Amino acid sequence: GESKSVEKPKSSGNGSAAHHPDPFPHEIMGKDGAPMVLVPAGEFTMGSDKGDDDEFPVHHVVLNAYYIDKFEVTNGRFAKFVEAIHSEPPWGFADKDTPVVHADRPVRWVSWMDAMGYCLWAGKRLPTEAEWEKAARGTDGRVYPWGNDLPTPVHAVYGLKEGGEETISIIGDRDKGQSPYGAYDLAGNLYEWVMDWYGEDYYLNFAGSLAINPRGPAEGTAKVQRGGSYINSPYRLRSSFRTKGDPTEQD
Repeated sequence: GESKSVEKPKSSGNGSAAHHPDPFPHEIMGKDGAPMVLVPAGEFTMGSDKGDDDEFPVHHVVLNAYYIDKFEVTNGRFAKFVEAIHSEPPWGFADKDTPVVHADRPVRWVSWMDAMGYCLWAGKRLPTEAEWEKAARGTDGRVYPWGNDLPTPVHAVYGLKEGGEETISIIGDRDKGQSPYGAYDLAGNLYEWVMDWYGEDYYLNFAGSLAINPRGPAEGTAKVQRGGSYINSPYRLRSSFRTKGDPTEQD
């Protein structure tokens, strides 16, 4: 998932919004031809007290409005980037036909550096950890993008064995798993990189206070990954679940 910021004027309430149509459409097309969905400005609940220690404490975050890619970045789109900038293709492209035969599957084995490069090329950026989580779970503190019920195979791609050809799924084929804003595969399929450095205790900074557009720790050694993958159990598909990876590794 990638995102880009937009500034959004506040509505004055009293139904006046009806006379002032929202200046930002729900869906736009990115420069790379990928649809993006709007996540409106406002407050949401981040973290969990039923997960790992690094998901605690639950805290309130206010974010500006932004757009996030509706789907995970595909092999087909990533191949155009590789071709355009003559970059080293990801390891998964070694067979040359992956971007052609599996053009609509999400690109995998992409380092954080690769992901950043793609976003910049497309006139976008990676979402922050807070932006990713709000896009996934909305404002009502739900556990998963679709609500609090455990996932089933119609919600997400998960619980599969490593190595099979039918591991990751093409984009857009899990309608029941959409987030409140209409973004797909924010649970399962593949882990997604976000902008922030990983800080195990980072949420403690906001205990009892409001976080406004948080950007993560100023420095670190690993970047945050979100959303769980096709081999994970439902626990790791929760929208508040955090893990991390070396930003230079195509893992």
